[in-house]
Amino acid sequence: MIWQELRSQGDLNDLISLSFETPSGVAVFKHSTRCSISMVAKNRLEADWNYGDAELPLYLLDLLVYRSVSNAVAEQLGVQHESPQLLIIKNGKCIYHASHLAISVHKLELTS
Repeated sequence: MIWQELRSQGDLNDLISLSFETPSGVAVFKHSTRCSISMVAKNRLEADWNYGDAELPLYLLDLLVYRSVSNAVAEQLGVQHESPQLLIIKNGKCIYHASHLAISVHKLELTS
């Protein structure tokens, strides 16, 4: 599992473009480094992740450092901001999202 950082509007634009090229889409994990629930959700993703980096690229968005990017994600994809939050973007649209302890690779597998 390789975390790619989502740090700018340009990164977001590139991620959305990539979502048209990758059959499974791309994943974005919105993470607060000061939140214990966010850390638990991140650790669970890392422990259970079974997708290859080319199959489902995974982006990490640090909400405390890049809040404006988080706002742009919510606005451009029409998904209400939550933290922590996992989004799957495919063909430029959010096709799956979960937050807090509902974030689970198992649940993600059920929707793909």
